[in-house]
Amino acid sequence: MSGQYCIVLTTTDNNENRQAIIEQVLTKGLAACVQTMPIESHYVWKGQVCQEQETLLIMKTKKACYAELEQVIVESHSYETPQVVQVPFVEGFNPYLAWIEQNTRC
Repeated sequence: MSGQYCIVLTTTDNNENRQAIIEQVLTKGLAACVQTMPIESHYVWKGQVCQEQETLLIMKTKKACYAELEQVIVESHSYETPQVVQVPFVEGFNPYLAWIEQNTRC
């Protein structure tokens, strides 16, 4: 069962945007779970070193959902260039992977 599942990561600095992304992703069945955690991001944007308090969104899903999930995130996101990256699962507890399977529509 491993190999077809992944997490997708994005960040936002806006609580309304965070909730909108979560609502879209779960309602459309593009992820089984979205976890959030506060983070401090340091990055270069348009030649300037920046620092922001953000929320990291960690979405558990299937690789088959990635393209549509990316599109929904980008369309819903308040950032000009949001982080949207996929990290594949190498291994996973089969009952948990089955739960992801049952709770995503892709």
